[in-house]
Amino acid sequence: MARQAFELLDFTILRTIELSNYRTIELSSNRFYYLHDMKKLALHWKILIAMVLGVVFAILSMKFGWNKFTADWVDPFGSIFINALKLIAVPLVLFSIITGVAGMGDPSKLGRIGAKTLGLYLVTTVSSIGIGLLLVNTLAPGLQSNEETRLNHRLQYELWAEETSTEVIDGRHELKTASTEQIAKAQMSYKGSTEKKEYKTAADKRKKADKASSEGAAPGPLKALVDMVPSNIIIAMGDGRLMLQVIFFALLFGISMAFLPKEKTGAVFDFFTGMNEVFIKMVHIIMRGAPFFVFCLMAGVLARSADTLDSLLDIFVQLLGYSLLVVAGLALLMFVFYPLLMRLFGVKIGYQKFFKGMSPAQFLAFSTSSSAATLPVTIECVTDNLGVPEESTDFVLPIGATVNMDGTSLYQAIAVIFLAQYFDVDLTIGQQLGIVVTATLASIGAAAVPGAGLIMLMVVLESIGLNPMWVAIVLPMDRILDMCRTVINVTSDATVAAIVAKSEKMKFRDLE
Repeated sequence: MARQAFELLDFTILRTIELSNYRTIELSSNRFYYLHDMKKLALHWKILIAMVLGVVFAILSMKFGWNKFTADWVDPFGSIFINALKLIAVPLVLFSIITGVAGMGDPSKLGRIGAKTLGLYLVTTVSSIGIGLLLVNTLAPGLQSNEETRLNHRLQYELWAEETSTEVIDGRHELKTASTEQIAKAQMSYKGSTEKKEYKTAADKRKKADKASSEGAAPGPLKALVDMVPSNIIIAMGDGRLMLQVIFFALLFGISMAFLPKEKTGAVFDFFTGMNEVFIKMVHIIMRGAPFFVFCLMAGVLARSADTLDSLLDIFVQLLGYSLLVVAGLALLMFVFYPLLMRLFGVKIGYQKFFKGMSPAQFLAFSTSSSAATLPVTIECVTDNLGVPEESTDFVLPIGATVNMDGTSLYQAIAVIFLAQYFDVDLTIGQQLGIVVTATLASIGAAAVPGAGLIMLMVVLESIGLNPMWVAIVLPMDRILDMCRTVINVTSDATVAAIVAKSEKMKFRDLE
C-alpha cells in the first residue's frame, strides 16, 4: 500500500513540478507532448492545477487508506511553504511600512491616508456582517423542520443555560413544560456532544486562547490599545499574533524618519528600501515552487478533515445548507460588492483585469488560509498586476492583513444565527445589532493565521449569551470555509488599497 502511494505521489509531483520547470512530459510509450508553451501559463493556472491534483490525491488517499502516508510525507511540505511565507511576511511588513511612511515626507498626508484606510476597512467589515445577517435570516438554514429534533436542541440550550447560570436570552422556558422523557433524552444528547472529538478540539482552542489572553495586559476597556504597543519589538516580530505591535513600531519609526532632514536619514532609508527589495526577491524564489507546495497543502488539509471518503461526504451533507450559504455570501462580496465599491470611488480597474491580476494571491490565500502568509504575494499582485502605487500598497495592505477580516466577519454573522436557529433560540434585532458591533471589534487585530476565525466566533457567541462551545457543530467544515473566507480578506485589502490610492490622486501605473 505504501509503495502504491509513493508511486502515485511521484507521478503527481512530477506533473506538478513540470508546471514550474516547463519540462517534456511523456504521456505514452509512443507519444510525447512538449510543453514549450508552459512558459506562457500564468502562475494562477499552475496553482489551480496543483490544487485540483491535491484534491484528487486526497480523495485517493482516503479511499485506499493512505491518510497516514499523506500526513507523514506530503502534508509537511505544505507546512514548510506556509512557514517560509510567514518568515518573509513580518520583515516585509516592517520594511514596506517604514519605507512607505518615510517616503511620504508629509506627516499630515500619512494621517489622512491612515484615516481613510481604517474608515474603509470599517465600512467593508460592517457591510460584510450586514450581508451575512441578511442572507442567514432570509434563508434560515438552521431551522429544524422536525418538531422532536427542534425540542431536543432547545432543551439542550436551556440545560446549558441552567448549568452555567446563564440567562435564557429569549425568555422562553420549555424545560418547564417538557416531559421527563424529553428532558432525559436532551440530557443524554447534551452529555454526548461534550464527548465528541470536535467539542474537545474547540475546548482546547478556547483554553489556549484564554491562556494567551491572560499573558497580555490586564483586562479593561483599553486592553486592545495597551496590547498594540510593544515592550520588545524582537518578541513582537517573533509572534504572528502580535502583528499590530510590529505595525505600530514601523509607523513610529517611519514617522520619525519623515520628520528628520533627508541628509541625515538617507542612508537608513536606502538600507530599508534595499531590504524591502531583498525580501520581495525571496517571495519570487519561494513562489517558483508554489504549485508543488499548494498540491501538498490541499492533499494534507483534506486528508486531515476526515479519515475516510465516506466520513468526508457525511460532513459535507450534514452542513451543506450552512456551507453553501457562507460560500454564496462570500461570492456576493467578492464578485459584486467590491467591484461596485471600486466603481463608486472611481477606481478604473476592469473587472477581468482585477480578478486576473489578483488570482495568484487569491489561490494562495485559499490554499494557505492565512492572510499573513499571503501578504508578500498580495503586495506584489496589487502593485505589479493592478498598477496600484507602492505608496498606497506598502501602507494599506500590511494593516489590512491584520485588522481587515471581511470574510471572517460575514462567516461569524452567518454561523451565530445558524447556531441560534439550530438550537431554536430567538434573537431580537437589538441582539443581532450586538453581533455587528462585537464581530467588528473582534475582527480588529485577530491573528491573520488559520483558525483565528473560530476563536472570534466563540467570542461573539459568548457576548450575546450563547454557548461558545457550539462551534463544535460547525468545526468539521471550518478549515475548508476558512480557506474561502481568506480569499475575501485578501480581495478586500486590494480593493481598499486601490480606493485609497485613487482618493489621494496617486498615479496608477499603466499596464497596457
